[in-house]
Amino acid sequence: MARNQKAKAKMEQVKGKTKESTARAVGNESKTGEGRMEKTKGDLRQAKEKAKDAFRE
Repeated sequence: MARNQKAKAKMEQVKGKTKESTARAVGNESKTGEGRMEKTKGDLRQAKEKAKDAFRE
């Protein structure tokens, strides 16, 4: 399960960064914000998984 969550976090980060970069290139501020939010969501999920791993050891 943890591996699945880590992969999901990484995908959210990549998807968000891609969306943000693409939107910035075409000047779409709304999509830029969505991309930033998605990337942040992935960052938070990754931090949660790292914290859980730290408590397991």
